[in-house]
Amino acid sequence: MIDELHVQDVALIREASIIPARGLTVLTGETGTGKSALLSSVKLLMGERADASAVREGADALCVEGRFFEPGGDPDGTVVRRRVEAAGRGRVEVDGHMASVRELAEGPGATIDLCGQHEHQRLLQGSTHVQMLDAWVGDAAQEALKAYRNALDAARDAQSELERKVEMSRSAGERLEEAEFVLRRIDEVGPAEGEYEELEQTLPKAEHAESLMRSATEAREAMSGDGGAEDVLSSVVSDLRGAARNDERLGALADRVESSLIDLEDVSAELRDYAEAMDFDGDRLAQMQERMGELQGLLRSYGPRMQDVLERRAKAAELVSAAHDGDAVVRAAQETLDAAEAELRARADELDAVRREAAPKLAAAITDQMAFLQMGSASLELGFERLDRAQWTSVGPSRVEMTYRPAAGLSARPLRRIASGGEVSRVMLACKVVLGDADGTDTLVFDEVDAGVGGATAVALAQVLARLAQTHQVIVVTHLAQVAVVAQKHYLVSKRGDEVPETTIEEIGGEERVAEIARMLSGDQTQASLDHAREMLSGASPTS
Repeated sequence: MIDELHVQDVALIREASIIPARGLTVLTGETGTGKSALLSSVKLLMGERADASAVREGADALCVEGRFFEPGGDPDGTVVRRRVEAAGRGRVEVDGHMASVRELAEGPGATIDLCGQHEHQRLLQGSTHVQMLDAWVGDAAQEALKAYRNALDAARDAQSELERKVEMSRSAGERLEEAEFVLRRIDEVGPAEGEYEELEQTLPKAEHAESLMRSATEAREAMSGDGGAEDVLSSVVSDLRGAARNDERLGALADRVESSLIDLEDVSAELRDYAEAMDFDGDRLAQMQERMGELQGLLRSYGPRMQDVLERRAKAAELVSAAHDGDAVVRAAQETLDAAEAELRARADELDAVRREAAPKLAAAITDQMAFLQMGSASLELGFERLDRAQWTSVGPSRVEMTYRPAAGLSARPLRRIASGGEVSRVMLACKVVLGDADGTDTLVFDEVDAGVGGATAVALAQVLARLAQTHQVIVVTHLAQVAVVAQKHYLVSKRGDEVPETTIEEIGGEERVAEIARMLSGDQTQASLDHAREMLSGASPTS
């Protein structure tokens, strides 16, 4: 939801701010006053491409700022700032941090849907119709779609594995001799997992066993032998203890030396154990060196790591097996693929069944709203076409498309081919009302949704927008007084100045609003139109 919008130097707007209502907000004004500039600002907050020509003449850059409150988001809101320089460079900030346009579009911008005569092309794209249906169905469709996608991924993996096995079987004869040599060469050595790494640690110790034993023995003798370090420190401790009778500070130092002596004795004991455990075995050393040479030979041929050697053996073994029993390997892979395809068909049937059951209900609900919008006997239908297996995608196994029947006696055709702009606007509005919270957007911005509308249709349109404002924040640019009077907030867009015109946007109420409604009713502000405006406002029930 947009909590506040601030615009600076966009087209004819020098500076303006609006604080939309949680329900329905309308913007009205004479044609050409600059309402489209405000819509351009909203598009920038949605993450759409920036146009440097939108910078107000004489300004260095335009700036659009908005504060959003998203469900489950930061309770303090998210602040978005979009700056576009006249030279063409742009900058996006989200909560004071630099961001990309894509991050904006996928984040706060995704909570807004701008619905206008030029922006409702999404409704005309068949690929979005199944998304609308799934959103309306809810969890049942999402679960069926997830199961179908998992089965589709499994079938694709099985197909790839079959192709790999077939290719391996086909080329096995050509590479069999090399593979058999590699397998025989590695198996002659027979490297075990982790053997080389263990040998790397133990061989240096075995090769230097004599010098290691000598070093340990000599070090122990220097510490524990006659006249060694232990004797010297013992004498020091004894002398300090005697002197401590005259100065207790020397007693503390004696304690510290004694502690060092204890550590020295522990080290001496460990050196003794080390020397006694050290065993020089010339035959064992020769075996270890020979084994290391064999393993290093494999590393030179198939390394650099022993893991590479083991992987090379596995591939060679697989190739040899494929050459000797290629038909069985391919047959097993084909059986796996057949099972995956059967599972996929079952999940595809379940997904289609969920969608086909719900489609007439959704179409009927939208058609009811269309009738309320004075569209006569026009109706909407959802058509299904099961695609060939090769055409199945992650969306599903069937093409789902909205078709539009202008009147009961006419044929239904794809919406994109038959409906006029005004008709599509009202169909879109009917869809939004029926989808409610399921459409995934918080804020709906309508432009020209009332084009060519008047009379009873205008009243119906106002009622539908008011109903939609119960589930969404709705912002409407309108020329209809019937829509304006049911709004919770009303902003007047006006233009002043001739040589350097400037657009202003101000919230109006009281007599100012009465005067604007009167202008929208009759083009002037006669006493009759003013009285009519007051009557409409008093009888309206603003959305909350």
